[in-house]
Amino acid sequence: MQTRRLAALTALLGLAACTAAASNAPLPDPAYDEARPATHTTETAVLAGGCFWGMQSVFEHVRGVRQVWAGYSGGGASTAQYEVVSGGTTGHAESVKITFDPAVVSYGQLLKIYFAVAHDPTTLNRQGPDAGTQYRSEIFFASPEQKKIADAYIAQLNAAKVFDDAIVTQVAPLKGFYAAEDYHQDYARRHPNDMYIVVNDAPKVVRLKQVFPAMYQDEQMVVDVKL
Repeated sequence: MQTRRLAALTALLGLAACTAAASNAPLPDPAYDEARPATHTTETAVLAGGCFWGMQSVFEHVRGVRQVWAGYSGGGASTAQYEVVSGGTTGHAESVKITFDPAVVSYGQLLKIYFAVAHDPTTLNRQGPDAGTQYRSEIFFASPEQKKIADAYIAQLNAAKVFDDAIVTQVAPLKGFYAAEDYHQDYARRHPNDMYIVVNDAPKVVRLKQVFPAMYQDEQMVVDVKL
């Protein structure tokens, strides 16, 4: 917690900030995406892209998203605690688990928001003031179809040279998601005046509303951390 507040002060001095993705150009829609079902159902996406406070805040504002949890993916259950993950040696990345209605928002559209406004996919093991493998960009796919959509979209964006640098986002199978401690859940909502949130995360929500107005919604609920 204290480390992030110090990082926010560094950002204010102009040394680092994580307020937008690496491209100001509009991103294309995924050329390959899942078909929209006719009935309302629920699917799950797990994404990592820096501090989970900001990632959670962005996706809670996406129409069709039902709930978002902050947590850890990539490592084992025994090391899924904030103080341990922060050491950068557990294999975990700070992640979000998103439950969404694919009849309203597709997996590919979630990835478009992920790449466009939720984080910078071109920085290796770093997002703004936060550095370490726990802040890496990674998509944890829950099905072969999700992997196909993610791989195809990364290839599409790289081929279109949407970003000045190559995308470094990893794509790996989801082996487990472990909810973060209660005090991390909905942190941005509960602490809007925290300087870290003001500098690094609130601008992402503003950008979401500007770039994707039809997909923007007010936050629907506080998460239930019981998985």
